[in-house]
Amino acid sequence: MVFASSVPATAGVPVVVLIAVLVAAVLHAAWNAIAHWIPDKAAALTLVPLGCVLCSIPMILVAAAPDSRSWPYLAASSVLHILYNGLLMLSYRFGDLSQTYPLARGTAPLVVALVAAIALGETPGHGQLAGVLLISMGLGFLVFWGRRDNPSRPAAMGAAVTTGLVIAAYTVVDGTGIRLSHSTLGYIAWLMLLGEVTMPVLVFAWIGPKLWPRVRPVWHIGLLGGVLSVAAYGLVLWAQTRGALASIAAMRESSIIIAAVIGAVWFKEGFGKPRILATCVVAAGIAVMVLT
Repeated sequence: MVFASSVPATAGVPVVVLIAVLVAAVLHAAWNAIAHWIPDKAAALTLVPLGCVLCSIPMILVAAAPDSRSWPYLAASSVLHILYNGLLMLSYRFGDLSQTYPLARGTAPLVVALVAAIALGETPGHGQLAGVLLISMGLGFLVFWGRRDNPSRPAAMGAAVTTGLVIAAYTVVDGTGIRLSHSTLGYIAWLMLLGEVTMPVLVFAWIGPKLWPRVRPVWHIGLLGGVLSVAAYGLVLWAQTRGALASIAAMRESSIIIAAVIGAVWFKEGFGKPRILATCVVAAGIAVMVLT
């Protein structure tokens, strides 16, 4: 598998790309809140991916097929997404949304920046690097301040960090594959089908017919989570065809701030001064990347 980049790493972030990524961040935080809210994680592991699959079918019917050069990336990303779904639910089983979500998402931007520089030659400019570092600092502050006040179990932290590494891996793989596909919608559709169909099948094989009573009370909200997931990642993949991976990955993780707000309002986890400061630092990082 050869990595290739057609997007200059020093290019600025167009406003339309910024808006798309920030909308994706809101949608991503929303579907993760839904996955966390569903108490039965087997039901969540079934319904959210199933919602993605249902969305992918009509998209496949209308979109052009991805170029053959992108299929190895689709295959690799599908495996990574299956692993991601399992690790994410494991993180939510062990820890709070306001702790595990920031750690999982906050691990990815710097790893993506490093891998993109090595594998794709996307060495960020000074402004982009400063923005990535500011965003990562804000997210790291949010995580470790929260840990000081309310330590999570080692299992939750380990699962969240591992999830973040998988996020970084599929971000780089998809950032390359989408650029080779010559069909953004086709790549998104096939990725959602191949990457998400396995999980519901595995859960059903594990639980059997007893799964239906567990998914029935929350089927509508779980499928909605899948729809939001497709929209969120679809916008990110589109943005990756128009911007450097490190910048897109860093801006995307502003979803952590949205998740913190959802955690405070919906799950009554509290917001407080640390999250206000983290929000300001993340906003400053986004502004630096847009203005430089």
